[in-house]
Amino acid sequence: MTTNDSGSAPKPPAKDPWDLPDVSGLTVGVLGGTGPQGRGLAYRFARAGQKVVIGSRAADRAEAAAAELGHGVEGADNAECARRSDIVIVAVPWGGHAKTLESLREELAGKLVVDCVNPLGFDKKGAYALKPEEGSAAEQAAALLPDSRVTAAFHHLSAVLLQDEAIEQIDTDVLVLGEARADTDTVQALAGRIPGMRGVFAGRLRNAHQVESLVANLISVNRRYKAHAGLRATDV
Repeated sequence: MTTNDSGSAPKPPAKDPWDLPDVSGLTVGVLGGTGPQGRGLAYRFARAGQKVVIGSRAADRAEAAAAELGHGVEGADNAECARRSDIVIVAVPWGGHAKTLESLREELAGKLVVDCVNPLGFDKKGAYALKPEEGSAAEQAAALLPDSRVTAAFHHLSAVLLQDEAIEQIDTDVLVLGEARADTDTVQALAGRIPGMRGVFAGRLRNAHQVESLVANLISVNRRYKAHAGLRATDV
């Protein structure tokens, strides 16, 4: 007796992991958009044609940074940035991570949130990873934002390369973590908007600590070799 003879429906074909949605019409908000990482991401997405709003605690500071970036980038205070955006990237310093997200819980409700914060400490031996009580910065974000769809990505990108206007493309992969495939697919597609970049699914949020902490190793690589190293996943 075949599967069809037994009356059960045939199994649908597996979804192509590279069949990603069109995200070109989405507005990207960047909390911490006046810092090096936030400015770099805002610049790259805007340069790729994405609508971008950068946020800061002070609206005038965000507006000034937006004017410097050009490419149609707009500035607002953090709350307004969150309200106006479809996807919100969290690029604030680790020390202000929890406080910032707690204050924006209402504005971020229903939003796709992408946490790219790396909890790190520094001493005379260099950078080292910190482990938040929740397990990672991304898991802390998920705990603080129960009504948001939290993902993690963009941890391993050099702010220097992101902000360098002479660089046309950045050859690196972006590891994307999250609980829902539709959300991680969207973030992968967003990463792919930047020339040379590719978003690669890397597991659920419980695996975010390893991804965040790897930045400490990359800092050591970059200091030794005077480089701006990124990551590539082979055979995918």
